[in-house]
Amino acid sequence: MAKLTIDDLKEDRIVQGYIEGGNRHLGAIGFTEHGLRHVGLVSHIALNILEKLDYPQRTCELAAIAGYLHDIGNAVNRVGHAQTGAIMASHILERKGMSPEEIAIIIGAIGNHDETDGHPVNEVSAALILADKSDVHRSRVRNPDPATFDIHDRVNYAVERSFLRVYPKERIALEITINTELCPVLDYFEIFLARMLLCRKAASFLETRFELKINEVKLL
Repeated sequence: MAKLTIDDLKEDRIVQGYIEGGNRHLGAIGFTEHGLRHVGLVSHIALNILEKLDYPQRTCELAAIAGYLHDIGNAVNRVGHAQTGAIMASHILERKGMSPEEIAIIIGAIGNHDETDGHPVNEVSAALILADKSDVHRSRVRNPDPATFDIHDRVNYAVERSFLRVYPKERIALEITINTELCPVLDYFEIFLARMLLCRKAASFLETRFELKINEVKLL
């Protein structure tokens, strides 16, 4: 029997419905974009991280699957979305015939990706954390009126470029360009410090180190 792939999930109407529904719900309460663009990018980055670090191809594929499913819990509620999403993902993956061993890896990653209560518990989890927290960009802002931006809108809108660069056996660097006329760098740390500290733990789990560079200045 062929093993489940990321392409199988991209064709699943239930998965698509949960992702798009969760994104609509977050939009209704003023959150940034968490839809198909976000999960598609996180899926690709998570896979790329483990490929660059020479993990087995199946482990890389599991990271892509976890990245694609990681935010489906938003269809229920933002609070506890990581744990809710893990349970939802387990039902989807069971229905598709994935082995319990692989399901456990993926739901552990999904259930631990949020900085409020998450920890890197396996390689897939660590890659998901790094991929998810690297997606900071003005394209995620949905509020059309800059005059009413909250700090999350302001910081994301000020980010003109964000790229996670993997240096095998050396470091994983998040490189960000911020327009400081729109937002001071300090505002980034005000809302994202916990995320960056979790990224540092994730990189350490992968036996490398995390580096943060903003406007070409190394800050972590």
